[in-house]
Amino acid sequence: MVKGITKQVIVVHSPEPKLFEQAIFILKEDAVGEGITDEMLLKEAKRAVNQQKIPKNLSGAIWACAGAGVTGLVWLLSNIL
Repeated sequence: MVKGITKQVIVVHSPEPKLFEQAIFILKEDAVGEGITDEMLLKEAKRAVNQQKIPKNLSGAIWACAGAGVTGLVWLLSNIL
């Protein structure tokens, strides 16, 4: 539902567009001003995008742990019920 609220956003294109094309950051109302330049905002957004990268060798371990956790939860629930 659209309520007519205007927000300022920063769009950062992905350096590796295999999964994501772009990231959209919604700025806080008080973020603009107080000596903060557009370049500073863009630099912070790019830093946040680059910080979220998961090493390829770690992503498999994360999925394995998630699968083991779901399997354990299903086993637990099936034994309780």
